[in-house]
Amino acid sequence: MAREKQQNLFQPEDFPDPLPAWEIADQSDVICAEVVFNLPVDKPYLYRIPDDVRGHLHAGQRVQVPLGRGNQTQVGYCVGLSRPPANWGPERWSKLKMLTAVVDEFPLLTPRMLELTRWIAEHYLCSWGQVLETVIPAGVKKQSGTRMVTLIQLSATAREQRAALELTDKQAAVFDFLSLATAPVPMDEVTKAAKCGTVPVNALRGKGLIESVKVRAGNFSLPDYDGAVQPDLKMNVDQTKALDIIHTALRSGKHRTLLLHGVTGSGKTEVYIQAIREVVSYGRQAIVLVPEISLTPQTIRRFQCRFPSVAVLHSHLGDAERHWHWQQIAQGRVQVVVGARSAVFAPCPHLGLIIIDEEHETTFKQDSTPRYHAREVARKRAELEQIPLILGSATPTLESWRRALQNEDQLVSMPRRVEGLPMPPVMVVDVRNDPELNGGASIGRALRNAMQVALDAKGQIILFLNVRGYSPVLWCRACGAGVKCPHCDITLTWHKDQAEAICHSCDYRSKIVTHCPHCGHAGVKGLGTGTQRLETEVKARFRGYPCLRMDSDSMQRAGSHDIALERFRAGEIRILLGTQMIAKGLDFPNVTLVGVIDADTLLHQPEFRASERTFHLIAQVAGRTGRSIKGGRVLVQSSSPGEMPIQMAAQHNFPGFAKRELAVRQEMNYPPYQQLTRVILRGPVEQTVQQTAKAMAEHLKQVALEMNSPVRILGPAPAPVARLKAHYRYHFQLSAPTLEMIQTLWRGVKDNLPHGKDVEYVVDVDPLNLR
Repeated sequence: MAREKQQNLFQPEDFPDPLPAWEIADQSDVICAEVVFNLPVDKPYLYRIPDDVRGHLHAGQRVQVPLGRGNQTQVGYCVGLSRPPANWGPERWSKLKMLTAVVDEFPLLTPRMLELTRWIAEHYLCSWGQVLETVIPAGVKKQSGTRMVTLIQLSATAREQRAALELTDKQAAVFDFLSLATAPVPMDEVTKAAKCGTVPVNALRGKGLIESVKVRAGNFSLPDYDGAVQPDLKMNVDQTKALDIIHTALRSGKHRTLLLHGVTGSGKTEVYIQAIREVVSYGRQAIVLVPEISLTPQTIRRFQCRFPSVAVLHSHLGDAERHWHWQQIAQGRVQVVVGARSAVFAPCPHLGLIIIDEEHETTFKQDSTPRYHAREVARKRAELEQIPLILGSATPTLESWRRALQNEDQLVSMPRRVEGLPMPPVMVVDVRNDPELNGGASIGRALRNAMQVALDAKGQIILFLNVRGYSPVLWCRACGAGVKCPHCDITLTWHKDQAEAICHSCDYRSKIVTHCPHCGHAGVKGLGTGTQRLETEVKARFRGYPCLRMDSDSMQRAGSHDIALERFRAGEIRILLGTQMIAKGLDFPNVTLVGVIDADTLLHQPEFRASERTFHLIAQVAGRTGRSIKGGRVLVQSSSPGEMPIQMAAQHNFPGFAKRELAVRQEMNYPPYQQLTRVILRGPVEQTVQQTAKAMAEHLKQVALEMNSPVRILGPAPAPVARLKAHYRYHFQLSAPTLEMIQTLWRGVKDNLPHGKDVEYVVDVDPLNLR
């Protein structure tokens, strides 16, 4: 988990109250800059602008300014230009501090993107500066992959002086070349064109005919896609209807959100591509967001082979590469931006469409400040740009589904697979009395037999288990205690290939655990099954059939993911097993069997979205098979085979599941019928964290009562993971019919909240992770 942002690191006395900002009236009167910082301070500060900076400073540029009582130099973001009110006297005006320097030559964000970032700050209850720090990549701020170079050009008076001066042949050649140049030229290019050395150039400089200019130039580039260009595919009736609706939305010139609900294998990607084709024909750009885990080389190639200019943005890019992409996008040279969550901020000057594929994925929600959800940010950006937003999924979130049912968004259905292929039959196997599992195996008798049949028929198999490592629990036979991480309230996972017990939260590592840390007994045993143990079992039971494991442990080398999938596509690998990495976005026609090793891993989690996530996972994994005339089937192993989400997923019945689950949510006052905001506190001393959480919650309850606010405060209580990275954690929740009610209450109390020593807190609006 990413480090949680510290909210009360600075005390109020460290910063004087920021002076209020006013809207600009007349450009000639602009003498103040509104500046925000990467600090938990809501309002912008006002700074005087030096005379030599006037006309060069614009909203969206970074500036250096003195901050605090010590006047420490800090870099902030200029978010506006203002003038003080008429009733300010010279004495008050003179107290304003002077801006020191302008960091950026040009604005990093457009006015519309500044408006979007301000909305994010207001919506997610954080500061504007914190949002800007996240939105602008580090590589862009550092101008990575660029360097200052010296170029030469004719001076302003060179042509007037030329007639009066006698030049040598080489000097004349240099002068003539530069007189034809439309921009400053590098020295080596000049000497090459004039067929001379640097002496004639320096002689002209001495005569005042040429001058040097320093500019920033890039030294990074990517090779062009060299694969074959593919034509658009022929679409079926459902795809054609969906595309017609999207075209209507595109041509309307207005914002509209379309929920594209298509079963797995229905051809949603082709609809996206042909919709983008329409957008590109208008001379506009498109952003396509996909979950990081689905950003596979296969996904990328689908777009690269159809469009000549595609930028791919993901978390593994280096600073120089990310900066280069940012420049290309901002200059309008990119038609399609494909990326993970942060690609929603791509600086497209001619944006015409935003698409979010697999919109149900929880990775679209950021788990550090600002804790934004890319879907809601995309919705707001599309609204500001007056363009359509497409949300695509076979298993939409209940929030998106309810919006469509209420006609807030438009539902577009694609209920059939392409080429009329049937949905694969799903068999739920009750493994409570399975002799294989009771004997310690992970693959039950029914699944083992089905695997053998598939292999004998020359088919391929995908096995899904969302637990990595060898054994997820280390357990003492003597005292019954689990071996936990010394820094977290989480059991260590045994990784046999590394001979280490690892904490998957803080990465604490311990060599072979031979004795229980609680009672000292030597009988420590590994319980449960992870992907490493499953791999060992598959290789032992199905000798002679190549098997490959794909999880974050085995796919760490650059390019390993692509190599693994290509081997599977070529038939070199017959059995592919892994975590969520193999559950989404893969299309292999020869996969005739999918096995879900344990469907209960998410079902019994202590949170209200457990049923929804169980349905999503089974439905998405099941969609990996039956994608050719060979057909396919799915076997789901479960100890709770009668549970509603498992049964509905087996029937491929999302509308039926949504109807039942929404009824439960409404009865229990859970989202989407109520809005939630979670406040998480942490600190090194448990008692202090507990007392601070209680004091904050009580203060909120009191203010809510005084304001007659309908907001309910639930808690505080220890967080489900009560200790994480050596910090104790408590949390409480704010619940209300609308988010605006929560925002109003929070803004009313934020500046007066009690706080304890070394206690930090974060605010998570619309939380998805309740651990």
